[in-house]
Amino acid sequence: MKNVTPQKIESLKDNEIFVFGSNEAGIHGKGAALYAYQKFGAVRGQEFGLQGKSFAIPTKDKKLNTLTIDKVKEYVDAFIFCAKGMKNHVFLVTKVGCGLAGFSVKEIAPLFKECKDLSNVYLPSCFWYEIGQLDG
Repeated sequence: MKNVTPQKIESLKDNEIFVFGSNEAGIHGKGAALYAYQKFGAVRGQEFGLQGKSFAIPTKDKKLNTLTIDKVKEYVDAFIFCAKGMKNHVFLVTKVGCGLAGFSVKEIAPLFKECKDLSNVYLPSCFWYEIGQLDG
């Protein structure tokens, strides 16, 4: 069974990290980004990476326009690189890019396909279904 991110994350264990979609301005003003700021230590002004018990992956630019899928992929690839180097942490990935940025699961999920080989990365079940790692 693949590691599936819980539907609702209200608290984190010591080694767990909340992974959310952000913007390149690091505003963290709405959606999962605001939640990360309020509950898990996201830092205003920091657009990418580990911050408190959260990890930001930009899906919008500094003017809050949605990034290209290729640019989002660059950030997701950088996240995966970080997750590979932090094996003692568990990354709970939310539906990054599928809310305010307006991407579909079908567009975003394949960017995380490499996570199938990482035991410390949890993805939403809809991402796993889309990349063919769970049966629907």
